[in-house]
Amino acid sequence: MITLHDPQKAAFVIVDMQNDFLHPEGAYGRAEQKSAAIAALPERHKRLADAVRSAGGWIVSTHFTLVPGRGGAPFISPHLKRLRPFLTAGDFAPGSFGQDLIEVLQPSDLKVEKVAFSAFYQSRMEWMLARAGIDTLIFGGIVTNGGVASTVRDAHVRDFHTVVLADGCAAFSQSAHDATIAALATISEVAEVDEAVRAFGG
Repeated sequence: MITLHDPQKAAFVIVDMQNDFLHPEGAYGRAEQKSAAIAALPERHKRLADAVRSAGGWIVSTHFTLVPGRGGAPFISPHLKRLRPFLTAGDFAPGSFGQDLIEVLQPSDLKVEKVAFSAFYQSRMEWMLARAGIDTLIFGGIVTNGGVASTVRDAHVRDFHTVVLADGCAAFSQSAHDATIAALATISEVAEVDEAVRAFGG
């Protein structure tokens, strides 16, 4: 059971639930990179986001970004280029439709543009959380073994209270998801979306 000492100091961190990952016309949709587990997340997230807003909590969205270089071609790290060779100019571009949070979860209170797995890496995330007075981070999003895990671990070493939603995260591999949730349980509270909704009075 999740216990919040002050819902207004807690945030639902929606990790990388972006159009380029989930929308049929996004980069992954055009490349037919799909996952039933990922597709099931928006409905669950919406219930929690509504409860968080009603309780005066914060919605924080992270946005994976491919920064365009000269001529518009994006800077893509070698490991990502090997995994996702279909990524091209315009995908996950700053300010684009593809980079934005999916419509059903908008709006977010704080948006964090990120260039690596962790949303804390070379970003303003820690600064914004401090200014907002947030001390508890409840994580959902994609992918469990990538952006979620890295951001949770970085939050842990910064002394945030963290909660990972086992059914509010997903990956392209169920085994990778399960292994990651088990590993994160050593440093973070693990809960279900329904528990989080109740914690915010929903």
